[in-house]
Amino acid sequence: MQHLDTRVIDRALDWLDEGRPLWLCTVLATYGSSPRGPGSLLAADDDGQAIGSLSGGCVEEDFLERLGRGELRGPVATLRYGDGGITAPRLRLPCDGVLEILVERLEPTPANREHLQGVRRALNGEAPLCREVSLTTGRFSLTHDNRAAERVTRRHGGDDDWARIRITPSIRLVIAGISPVSEYCADFARALGFEVIVCDPRPEACAAFPVAGVRVVERLPSRYLAEQGAHGATAVVALTHDPRIDDLAMIEAVRTEAFYLGVMGSARTSQKRAERLARSGGLAADQIARIHMPIGVDIGSKTPAQIALAVLADILARYHGKVLSVAPTPEAPRLTAVG
Repeated sequence: MQHLDTRVIDRALDWLDEGRPLWLCTVLATYGSSPRGPGSLLAADDDGQAIGSLSGGCVEEDFLERLGRGELRGPVATLRYGDGGITAPRLRLPCDGVLEILVERLEPTPANREHLQGVRRALNGEAPLCREVSLTTGRFSLTHDNRAAERVTRRHGGDDDWARIRITPSIRLVIAGISPVSEYCADFARALGFEVIVCDPRPEACAAFPVAGVRVVERLPSRYLAEQGAHGATAVVALTHDPRIDDLAMIEAVRTEAFYLGVMGSARTSQKRAERLARSGGLAADQIARIHMPIGVDIGSKTPAQIALAVLADILARYHGKVLSVAPTPEAPRLTAVG
């Protein structure tokens, strides 16, 4: 499944290629309960077609009605929904939250196309970038992302106000090896909007993989990671109990920027794996410490579906900077680098 924001930018580029103007909407801020977070995108064309999401539907309906009445023809505008604000006084959100929306009107120019192509590269994890947009004139630029915690920040510069919007790729889940747990992990992750890649060297297992909307690669996971790498929004999980797949995948994964690495197995199996990765894989103690072994949150999971739920919960928690109770492990072995 392609990340929703990526689909928004792809459609926007299609409209620019057709010589049509478009409106790009970005959630600048949320207060209270809100279905979509800061940085979320929606795009609409001059015929009222829209892709993306800003809320549960009511904000989108109001925005499209405004376009139909010929409003929002300027290069930039901000709309505030949910508190009776002057920009959208008629609409209160059912969740009692508040949304502030940036609306940019983009003409089909080479500069606008080049800008959105840069946004797409950032969404694909090719470069860490931010959009800086003037809330007064609509001028914009792409700058390097310093990985600040906030998705959207505001600053004042003289007579101008600016929004700085981090462009973050969707969470990518690389699943090393096909197993019953892999199938549930892929299914759950797809439903959560992850980009899912499943790697396994067995042709028959790849051909029979039952989860639609994921990319299945007939290749050793270690080879895939060595060739493709992994950006900072990637989680790599090994779920087969086969050291030829799981251990080799982790040896390559620790060399990437992936934010989460995990291997399925009992506490005893995990301790043996750590010793093996140090002895045979040549991994240093700090590299092994990056790997979650056993994988997942301790919810007492027994079945493949429950294990997959524990894995995805841990990945999401770590991605959002939360640390949950993980599966208990014995004291980590004292490890030293080999070679």
